[in-house]
Amino acid sequence: MAKHQLFPDTWIDKYSDQLLGYAVTSLRDRDTAKDMVQETFFIALRSKENYRGELSEKNWLFLILRSRILDYFKKKKEVLESQLIKNDGDEDSSQFLETGAWDNDAAPKEWAADRMVESKEFMSVLQQCRDGLSDMQQSVFTLKFIEGIESDVICKELDITSSNYWVLVHRAKLQLRKCLEINWMK
Repeated sequence: MAKHQLFPDTWIDKYSDQLLGYAVTSLRDRDTAKDMVQETFFIALRSKENYRGELSEKNWLFLILRSRILDYFKKKKEVLESQLIKNDGDEDSSQFLETGAWDNDAAPKEWAADRMVESKEFMSVLQQCRDGLSDMQQSVFTLKFIEGIESDVICKELDITSSNYWVLVHRAKLQLRKCLEINWMK
């Protein structure tokens, strides 16, 4: 079987900007993202003998980076768990009536989604709103909606129960919606 060839001397020029953009979106911290990209190149260089060519060079590097990001979230697990316990009050229950229906004052407003997705201003406001989430909510939201990782994988990676996962997703969505209504839909 022929050995698949990698070209490590071209990685930085060809892939660093794309990898960094992906990492910044996932981690929200440019310095940490830069470190992750650097680690990605180092790990890839160190393990290039194991490259079998099943993925393109670019996709292989992205897979390594994604793995590094998951490891980063795992290492933060203790901090995230303590925040989950500290923030375990049911602050969003006041938005619903006893029947489970929306309270009229808290019901969602109409959104013009087509206008928002293409707006740089909206994306900036959305990022600010994401920054307001707790670290645990941010991690779960990012892994689910930015990274596209399945909920069972997120639960396993962050070592949280499925119930905790759904509570975090629910609260993150409520907080984001409220923040966007205040800061975007004025």
